[in-house]
Amino acid sequence: MVDAPGTPPRARPSVVTLSSWLLILVAAIQVLNLIVTLSVIGKIRDVLKDAYAGTSAESAGDIAYAFTIGTSILSLLLAAGLVVLALLNNRGKNASRITTWVVGGILFCCTGGSLLNGVSGGMMGGGNTSGDLPSTQEVQRRLEDVLPSWFGPVSTLLGIVALLALLGALILLALPKSNEFFRKPKAAWEPPVPGGAYPAYPPAPGQSGDPGYPSTPGQSGDPAYPSYPSTPGQPPATPPPAAPGGQPPAGPTIQPGERRDPEPPPGS
Repeated sequence: MVDAPGTPPRARPSVVTLSSWLLILVAAIQVLNLIVTLSVIGKIRDVLKDAYAGTSAESAGDIAYAFTIGTSILSLLLAAGLVVLALLNNRGKNASRITTWVVGGILFCCTGGSLLNGVSGGMMGGGNTSGDLPSTQEVQRRLEDVLPSWFGPVSTLLGIVALLALLGALILLALPKSNEFFRKPKAAWEPPVPGGAYPAYPPAPGQSGDPGYPSTPGQSGDPAYPSYPSTPGQPPATPPPAAPGGQPPAGPTIQPGERRDPEPPPGS
């Protein structure tokens, strides 16, 4: 997070850093659990197809295989999202912290439910089935005979570690030190110095002393715009030619702003 101007950079508390590492650990467990599941998905499909062959649930093996592939893709996306959230949390993004709580809460419920389901006997536990379907105990026995002995304990251990790491990450993000780190900083206010002068405003256009704005045409002291007023109805007066040698001409001259009546004709 970029701090406001005038505020010192904030140090990231250790609880936020630890929470981000726990999120990365959960993402790594998701990928590892995915690898373990994909290593035995072919055997699970073969057992289900053989157990449900000739019954109304003959396609149970293909359905289970497609479901596992779909959840595997979702697990990869979820793992990548947890890593991105961990990096954004380290930068103090409050929106990422809220997203972590939402996504983490959903993942916590799914992981916890999967563990409870595995401990209680799996999805096919709960007694015999009716009709032409084989009993759940028979299907479970076939799966145990085909799957490696390490598959069940490893899956349960990974689920417990991921559940505890996720819970710890969510709790650490809610601690007071985390709240201070994710809170938006306020801009520092500096009181005015007693006796300090405020910056002067530039003069208005046309005023004297402003080099950026030329004076109004016709004003005194403006060499670019000479002023020779004339009487209405008469041609404007022009300055008399200079005498030889640079001497001023004899006779009166018309000053700027002065009005002179025309001379009467001779003999009047």
